[in-house]
Amino acid sequence: MKKGIHPNYRPVVFTDVSGDFSILTKSTIETSDTIKWEDGNEYPLYKIDISSASHPFYTGKQKILDTEGRIEKFKKKFGSSYAKRLKK
Repeated sequence: MKKGIHPNYRPVVFTDVSGDFSILTKSTIETSDTIKWEDGNEYPLYKIDISSASHPFYTGKQKILDTEGRIEKFKKKFGSSYAKRLKK
């Protein structure tokens, strides 16, 4: 392998923000947050919105998440023109 062209492959903790679930695995993802893991070591932390602990396919429960304000974003972008088309 050539040196200096490959990303840093290291242990990273992925945490589901909508549930109480974390997993330690290896990844090349860049992150600035860190967390102290169960083994006492500190690892980079990456926060995710959906994991197997919160996904409806795995849990059998439907959850509605609007973490990014998608409805407000849509109304802001298309609000008046969209409402006019619905009235016609």
